[in-house]
Amino acid sequence: MRLGFIGTGTIASATVRGLIGGEHQITVSERGAAHASRLAAEFENVNIADNQGVINQSDTIFIGLMAETAPDILSRLTFRADQRVISFMAGLPLDALAPLVAPAHGAAIMLPFPGIAQGGTPIIAMGDTGFVAALFSPENQVFALCDAAELDAYLCAQAVLSPATRMVEQAAEWLAARVSDPAQGEAFLRMLIGTNLVSSPCGDLLEALNTPGGYNQRLRQHMDAAGMGDDLVAGLDRLESGD
Repeated sequence: MRLGFIGTGTIASATVRGLIGGEHQITVSERGAAHASRLAAEFENVNIADNQGVINQSDTIFIGLMAETAPDILSRLTFRADQRVISFMAGLPLDALAPLVAPAHGAAIMLPFPGIAQGGTPIIAMGDTGFVAALFSPENQVFALCDAAELDAYLCAQAVLSPATRMVEQAAEWLAARVSDPAQGEAFLRMLIGTNLVSSPCGDLLEALNTPGGYNQRLRQHMDAAGMGDDLVAGLDRLESGD
């Protein structure tokens, strides 16, 4: 396929890397020059163009702009009726995107994560999720959402990734001061958390880790008593309310 990216930031760059194996012809925009230059230098099937050049050379266009600046940028570009547009912008609903890219079809909103570069990551998508899945599955799993309200809820809940990562980092730092190979210690913790969460629903995993008096139970009870759960829910509620 001929794929184009307008806005070549971190997520767009990771998405390009995840698509390289499909032997697509990929055009990336000059916006995000450092990422664009690295991609073009590394991969023969990636080239750089200005925004209109990206559109002219592509059949499917990914939009990775800031939602607040996108209307001004997109209104100055000319799309074709045979094109599909996939947006990375959660802050710009599909019905608001549609007139900005007409006569192209504003097909979907998709929100990938950095792991898409290697595969094996979730992708949140709304709209033509079948087309998104055709591009990115089975290497990744697409989670199809019903409407904008559901998308907002998922956006809030996915923010648990950063504090969860910070907890693993802090545990790795604690471990590093006590072992001979700190890098191995962090790798162990990352694999421990990742593989167990992927292989088992949370309820089942918590039950399996609930051995009376065991390390996992004792640490979880300590953190629950310290208000970890209440703080998490309060933080999610604040995100949902826009605070």
